[in-house]
Amino acid sequence: IDELKKQWYQRRVRGLCDEMQCLAKHGHFLPSAMQGHTEEQIEELKLRDDYEKVCVPQGGSVECEDPIGRRSGKAPNESMAEVIMKTVTDAKEMVSNKLTGSNTVLTLAEVQDALDRLRGAVMIVYPMKLPPYDPVQAELDGEEDLSGTQASLEIIEQGSLWWAGKELLPEKLLSDYVGRNEKTKIIVKLAK
Repeated sequence: IDELKKQWYQRRVRGLCDEMQCLAKHGHFLPSAMQGHTEEQIEELKLRDDYEKVCVPQGGSVECEDPIGRRSGKAPNESMAEVIMKTVTDAKEMVSNKLTGSNTVLTLAEVQDALDRLRGAVMIVYPMKLPPYDPVQAELDGEEDLSGTQASLEIIEQGSLWWAGKELLPEKLLSDYVGRNEKTKIIVKLAK
């Protein structure tokens, strides 16, 4: 079970890294009503971003329009973007699958450390926090809404492990099911 948690947090770190790269390039997330619209459409519909004046990166921002139209286009300046990008690179290395090649075991504490570093980088660049609807802020607060996304299919909130047609109960030892042979390898199924 701890291994499954570790894999979930590993995916969480990678997803957060991807969103933080977009944050460094194109600024904070726009409200859903403004996403995908041109400037003229936004003016015509009289839409506005209430967090535009609040979510100014430390040291100011530079204009870098988001081609997808999901982000504000007010990216952090070069030095602050470098803080985010360096932290993202470090966090990806901390949870990399390449660790298995060097026989290094990834622990939950190391994954949590990577998340904490990412949180720290966001706090340095955006000390006033990001909008609550920004995926980076939602992920850091543990409130990300994954409904309607591919990632939502990977989440199993209540599941159980099965082997040889039997549910493996958490209060029992694995040796109760398969015996005490140390060289025994079993493959279990995670089911909802």
